[in-house]
Amino acid sequence: MTISTHVLDTSIGRPGAGVTVRLERQEGDAWLRIGSGTTDDDGRVKTLVTANKLPGAGLYRLTFGVGAYFDRRGVHSFYGDIAIEFIVRDGGTHYHVPLLVSPFGYSTYRGS
Repeated sequence: MTISTHVLDTSIGRPGAGVTVRLERQEGDAWLRIGSGTTDDDGRVKTLVTANKLPGAGLYRLTFGVGAYFDRRGVHSFYGDIAIEFIVRDGGTHYHVPLLVSPFGYSTYRGS
């Protein structure tokens, strides 16, 4: 199983470079950090997790540090961190969870 993400800054129509991303998995009442990284110039995190090293089905959370990203651009944002929780039901497949963000709104979807 693999998980990937990318960030698109829809306010400028460009990838969100330099966004910190953290991947966690819920274990009981706690969240266990599995991986982290920073988006590259293409808005992607190539070092989020090692391929096929995830524990399989369960509840996962990606947290994006968009507040710091917008601060560096000199843009006021409504958001600090954006957390996306998603359920992995099939531990043998790929999950791509993109974030489309602007200073005052965001959306996500399950990509390919």
